[in-house]
Amino acid sequence: MARKQARPLATKHATLDLLEKSCRACGHRLLMARHSHRKVTRLDGVYDLRIKVYQCLNRECPRLRQVCRPEEEGSWALPHGEFGLDVIALVGALRYREQRSIPQIHQELLRRGLQVAQRSVTDQLYRYEELLAVSLADRKRLKERLKGQKHVILALDGLQPDVGQEVLWLLRDCCSGEVLSAHSLLGATEEDLVPLLQEAADICQELEIPITGVITDGQHSIRTAVARVLPKAAHQLCHFHYLREAAKPISEADRHAKKELKKKVRGVRPIERSLEGRTDQDAKAVRGYCLAVRSAITDDGKPPLDADGLKLQERLQAIDDSILRVAEKRGSLMS
Repeated sequence: MARKQARPLATKHATLDLLEKSCRACGHRLLMARHSHRKVTRLDGVYDLRIKVYQCLNRECPRLRQVCRPEEEGSWALPHGEFGLDVIALVGALRYREQRSIPQIHQELLRRGLQVAQRSVTDQLYRYEELLAVSLADRKRLKERLKGQKHVILALDGLQPDVGQEVLWLLRDCCSGEVLSAHSLLGATEEDLVPLLQEAADICQELEIPITGVITDGQHSIRTAVARVLPKAAHQLCHFHYLREAAKPISEADRHAKKELKKKVRGVRPIERSLEGRTDQDAKAVRGYCLAVRSAITDDGKPPLDADGLKLQERLQAIDDSILRVAEKRGSLMS
């Protein structure tokens, strides 16, 4: 698809130069061949990069006339990329840590002042996943992190930001906290998960560290895949899933209690309307209490350990106590 708008104008400028200006092959001094220009969009602005490109002109050098670009260029953006690594990292964090959709990420980038198309957000997410895969495939890094361990306990789980979207499956070692493998998959069948588990098994076999246990949820395809790839490893279901299932009756009662509490505080908007045009201290205080009630209503907990209804009741009780204290000091209720 053709670009519909021109790329944003550069707001900042930077010049990149070689740190080592001697040829790595023959030792002769490199000579500057030309200037190259790149426009890179970062979180702090759009940069016009002026890049000094060098060549070795020693006729006996095996790297004769091969270009040498500044070492620093790779820390700005990927080859041929238009967006900085900080933008790629932010897109990945918003997607998989905060579980935001592509349109939501696009809106967040626009809010931060970046001029970016929504399809470019998808492209940067692909770059993030590629960088993640390269990082996880670094066997030397894994060996350093896992050395000294007698065994590995795998935890397998999938992250799905939106219904119908690809699921990011993670295989993590519970002992070190290190992620051993991560892949985005369209399906969650046994055939989809077996290669993922086999990859982790191959990594541990290469590092000569046995996998003694696996922790997952109770999904049937996961259980059969684990039994197929790691038949000798102890397989345990996640404690959180046990707790969530056991707490279902309590969670339902808590959800009903929250619903009833919200019915009692839905008269905030008429109070705010009655204060329109008033700038006195009483009006400002009442608006503050109304804002606190609105915030309490929209703030959800994380059941089963953090119950929504109990959290709402505690916040509303705190607001009510504050109003009573003010009323006692003034000798009458605020109007």
